[in-house]
Amino acid sequence: MLPSHIVFDLDGTLIDSAEAILASFRGAFAACGLTPVRDIEADIIGPPLGEALKLLAGSEDPAIIARLADAFKLSHDTDGVLETRAYPGIGDMLRSLRAAGMKLSIATNKRIHPTRLIVEHIGWVDIFDSVYALDIFTPPLPNKAALLGRMLIDQGIDTRRAIYVGDRIEDFEAAEANDLPFIGATWGYGIPHAGEGTAAVRWREAFSPSGLRQILLGET
Repeated sequence: MLPSHIVFDLDGTLIDSAEAILASFRGAFAACGLTPVRDIEADIIGPPLGEALKLLAGSEDPAIIARLADAFKLSHDTDGVLETRAYPGIGDMLRSLRAAGMKLSIATNKRIHPTRLIVEHIGWVDIFDSVYALDIFTPPLPNKAALLGRMLIDQGIDTRRAIYVGDRIEDFEAAEANDLPFIGATWGYGIPHAGEGTAAVRWREAFSPSGLRQILLGET
C-alpha cells in the first residue's frame, strides 16, 4: 500500500540553504563582536536557532544568545531567503507526488517566518497541505519529535500510511518516536548510512530526488 501523506524536513532535504545559513551565522558573530568556539560548518545546521547559537558561542547566557539571534535573523530573513534554492529535481518530485494524490507537509526546526518566506519564494505555496515549525506554538515545542506528534494529531494523519523524510539522525529519531517509517535523504547535510546506530529495518535511503519519488510511488 502506498503512503497517503509524506512529511518532509526542510533544510538539507528539500532546500540547499547551507551557504545562506552559514553566512548569517558568521555575520551574526561579526556584528556582535564575538568569536565562535567552533568552526561554523554545515554540521551546525539542523538544531533550532537558539540551540545552534549556544553551541557556536559556547555560552547559554540569554543576553548573548538573544543578540546573536537578532543579528542572524536580520541577515537570514532577508538576503538568506533570496539565496535559498531547492535541490535539483525536488520540485518535479513534489509535483509527481501531488499528482499521485499524496498529501505533503513540512515539519522543520527552522523558524516559521523564514520557512514561509522560502516556500513562497520557491513557488511551493500550492504544494504543501501544512507547514509546521517549533515556534508556531506558544511556548515553542521542545524538539522535532514533539512537533511531528503534534502535526499527526492536528492533521489527523494515519501513521500507518505516512512517512517522514529527513537528512539527519535527529529526523530518524523523531520519526521513531512517532512510529513513522523514515527515508534518509543522502544528499543532505548530516545523514549517516543505515546501520550506523539506527534500527535499519525502519530506515531506507534515497540517493536522489528521483530515487525518492520511485520509493514513494512504489516503483522500486
